[in-house]
Formats: sequence, C-alpha cells, structure tokens
Amino acid sequence: MGDLKLLAFDADDLAVISAHVQDARVEIGDIVWRQTEKRLVIGLHRLDWEQTLSGEPVPGRLIAALRFERVLACKSRAIDMNARDEALELIGLEFYAAPEPPGGSVVMMFSRGGMLRLDVECLECALTDLGPDALGVGDGEAPPENLGGLG
Repeated sequence: MGDLKLLAFDADDLAVISAHVQDARVEIGDIVWRQTEKRLVIGLHRLDWEQTLSGEPVPGRLIAALRFERVLACKSRAIDMNARDEALELIGLEFYAAPEPPGGSVVMMFSRGGMLRLDVECLECALTDLGPDALGVGDGEAPPENLGGLG
C-alpha cells in the first residue's frame, strides 16, 4: 500500500507530483472546487508506480487526494462538469509563473483535450495517498494469464 505524501511549492516540485499522478483516473464528480475556501480538491485513482518499479507485472491503483490551496479561479475546457460519472485520464500538471511572482497558473491536462486551469496566488499543492483502490489491479480487470514474456 502506498502512503505517499508530497508537497509542491514550485514548478520543479509540481513536476514530481505530475509524474506520480500520470495516467490517474479522475471522475468529474470527484473534482471539488471550494471557491470561498480558495481550494480545489480532486479525488483520483492513481497507478502505484512504486509497485510497478519493484517488478510487479500488473500495477495496482491507489486512491489519492490532490489538493491545491490559494486558488483564485478554476476554469475548464472540453470537460462537462455536469457529467459527474464520466471518467477522465490525467495526463499531467504544469505551472506557469505570472509576470509578478509568486502567482501563476496551474494547468491540468486530461485525455480527449480536457483541461483545468487554476489561477493561484502562489503554488501550494499536496498529493496524499488514502489507501488501496477497491477495484484492485488496473481498471478492475483480472491480471492477464500470459504476459508474453514480460512477467
């Protein structure tokens, strides 16, 4: 079980978090924008990359929370925020500094061209594993019988 806890306060830190959430499955209903609290929280099902690197042929998934603080605005493109059960695949995160630091924008890129842009006072992000995914390995599929020499 992963018990990863990472914080990001600059673009380099965010790149590390981005690597850990690459290919994570996100249901639109698990994207929570708390405007009055200046906070965005996203529940996600991330691949257990540490398990993969240790030699497991079929990676498991972990339930994790990705949290951004000091968010001034949250805008979406090519994502129907009303389709709460629709799942997206998170491709990566990038930070673009404003002309006057420490503010800027965080861009979250999803499959099928979907994007979220967060305008932030400063970059403050946390990734926290919450436990193993109840679906088990992959996307709920059984492990393959023959891995074609990969196992």
